[in-house]
Amino acid sequence: MEQSSFLPRSKSSSFSSTSSRREEKLLLPLSAKPQPKFRVRALLGHCLYRRVIIWSVTAIFLLSMGLMASSGLHHDRILELVDFKYNKQDAGTATDLETVLLLISQEMEENPVPDENSTLPNWIRYKHLDGYFNGLKALVPLRDYTPEYPRASHEESPFTLTISYSGLPTPTPYVAQPDYQSAEYIEQYHEVKTCYLDKEEAVPAPSLYAYNGIVQGQPEPVFGSHSLLGLRDDVCFDRFGRYGPYGLGYSYEDGGVEVGMDTEQEGSKEVWSKTGKINYDLVDWGDAQDRCYQSNKQRFVSKDGQESAKDPANKPGLKKISRTAVVIRIYVGFQWTEHAVLNFRAMISELALRSGGEYEVHFLLHVRDNNLPIWADGEIAQQVLDENVPPEFHTICALWSENQMRLFYPVRFGTSFKNPSNRDIHGVYRSAHFPLQHFAMTHPQYDHYWNWEMDMRWLGDYYELFDRLGLWAKSQSRIGIWERSAKYYIPHYHGSWDNFTELVRGETEASGRSPVFGPALFPGKSTLRAEERGQNFMPASCAYDSEDVSRCGVGEDADLITLNPIFDTEDSGWVFDRDVTGYDRPYPIPPRRSAIVTASRLSRRLLEVMHEETWRLHHNMFSEMFPASMALHHGLKAVYAPHPVYLDREWDLEAVNEAFNGGRDHSSGGPGSPFDQHNEHNHKGTSWYYNSEFAGLLWRRWLGYPQMDGRGEDGGRNGKGTLRGGREEEESEEGTGRLCLRSMLVHPIKREHPDE
Repeated sequence: MEQSSFLPRSKSSSFSSTSSRREEKLLLPLSAKPQPKFRVRALLGHCLYRRVIIWSVTAIFLLSMGLMASSGLHHDRILELVDFKYNKQDAGTATDLETVLLLISQEMEENPVPDENSTLPNWIRYKHLDGYFNGLKALVPLRDYTPEYPRASHEESPFTLTISYSGLPTPTPYVAQPDYQSAEYIEQYHEVKTCYLDKEEAVPAPSLYAYNGIVQGQPEPVFGSHSLLGLRDDVCFDRFGRYGPYGLGYSYEDGGVEVGMDTEQEGSKEVWSKTGKINYDLVDWGDAQDRCYQSNKQRFVSKDGQESAKDPANKPGLKKISRTAVVIRIYVGFQWTEHAVLNFRAMISELALRSGGEYEVHFLLHVRDNNLPIWADGEIAQQVLDENVPPEFHTICALWSENQMRLFYPVRFGTSFKNPSNRDIHGVYRSAHFPLQHFAMTHPQYDHYWNWEMDMRWLGDYYELFDRLGLWAKSQSRIGIWERSAKYYIPHYHGSWDNFTELVRGETEASGRSPVFGPALFPGKSTLRAEERGQNFMPASCAYDSEDVSRCGVGEDADLITLNPIFDTEDSGWVFDRDVTGYDRPYPIPPRRSAIVTASRLSRRLLEVMHEETWRLHHNMFSEMFPASMALHHGLKAVYAPHPVYLDREWDLEAVNEAFNGGRDHSSGGPGSPFDQHNEHNHKGTSWYYNSEFAGLLWRRWLGYPQMDGRGEDGGRNGKGTLRGGREEEESEEGTGRLCLRSMLVHPIKREHPDE
């Protein structure tokens, strides 16, 4: 494994000691602080829904003051204008906005859900869904499965709960990688040698386990599709099948992480029946990935030009494949919980080891103290690692700081069109892509780089997710790709993908706007060195004299794969829409595209474009906007992959479409965008968005911990309702056992265990 010249990686000297290893296995999080009691000024917090209420009420309040001044209205008339019940005697003595807001918050707590004409946000207006929380005893084959939602409007009862088992069914090993031993594979590709956790090659990377079937009534995803992307939709995963192979459910003494032992465990021993409980005490993930690559390096395209035709491992006529880096961004102070360790072990095992080295996982650790000479002093770097990263991950962890970014990009970027955060251009908040760009420049052995965040979870096999997304994106035509990628795909509303494609084409034509095709042209545009030499990023299949231009880009790897729509930020209401720096101010602001949440796959050539735009042309944009905008400007292939995303409530599908595709030309961009700060509250009930509440609730229930179910007479919100789930409920004879869910991405996961 190559080391970066500027990002030192090391390994704790205590690594060889089993006893100290066990003590240092985890850097335990700080004790959870008690939550303060509700205060009215909490309404001014991050929750955008509360902001909307405040801004609306403030406007009404100020208007009312003006009306009162001019017409002598009694003070209690102010509250009547906002149409809430209140104690008029108390209101008559109110003298400030905080009192008004207190009355409003009390009203929201006490009043029942309004009727269908309610103006409350959709995500708290509709009925909660129950099917997610049925367990393994209700497992049925896919052919017998009926989802609770979406369903036809005439269906009064969405499903009949089928109790298929008195105990629990038995899981089986789940393999998402190709059958490397099949005749078909061997005929086309080089041999794939087994990779091991240990140097003695006694412990191969384990398989995770899945159940064949779906839990009856489990809702289907509203956005995206398993089958469209090639993800299996006929299996589900419980917590032990998913994480048991990596240490869930057994003690530190046995090499596990000691979580999951306090939850319902019936049948969990099956996941260790073939491998036993694997002891992870002395695993070094950097060494394991190195050994895996070295034993399989004949499979991969050489990037250094030193590949020898005389090498006996190079068999003529066999295909070679490229490699992909998965770069996880963490920071000093990140809380390494047991569940976080399980998640990262799963990523490395499933992506790197079980693929024979096709992927390699790295950490980029942000050192916030800019005074630490982490690139010049090995002891300081080691101290940072010892204090902030469990030893098993030391050798795959690279350190960086914002001061380093100022050294690597020592340019004066000029003024910004707007800087809402008032933060430094070299800081991680506005330029999280800087360290990734430099990482790519110093690690040229990869063709693609997944930019990943530490608070995301994939319920399923990571190889299946990343591999299928890449293959699907490769199959997409460039014709209409920007317009399709700007819209949420709702299968139960839009129909098949072909129908969706035709719908988008029709909407584009009706808009009178020209579809995006090739590099964007705009006043003041600068050219890259490659473009000055006459090169471009469009494949030959996109030439105007091509035999079938509809095949333009089909078979071309995507330069950018995002996990949310790539939307036009102009007039979208997104708060960072104009955080654009370094462009000539006499010209209008350049065209922009963005995808919320930075998780994405970037090609090496896209990162090279971003790097040159940064250091040579002195251009930059906000972190979530820069990759997509650079692809737009220079004609690279960018695509939103519609992965399965779930809703926690029984929305009307037309309302879903109006809320999430309510922007310009029925897309997610422009005026009416769901990413407008006034509209983002609709994402709270989804399983994937940076401000989702449902993602954490569902994830912790799946892990076996009781949670407040978010319900209430007023529609319910995060932390409200009744305590549900947990060991007692899952073990109950009347219950259906522990949760088993189809593969899905959930984000953000800020806590997992009740003690966190």
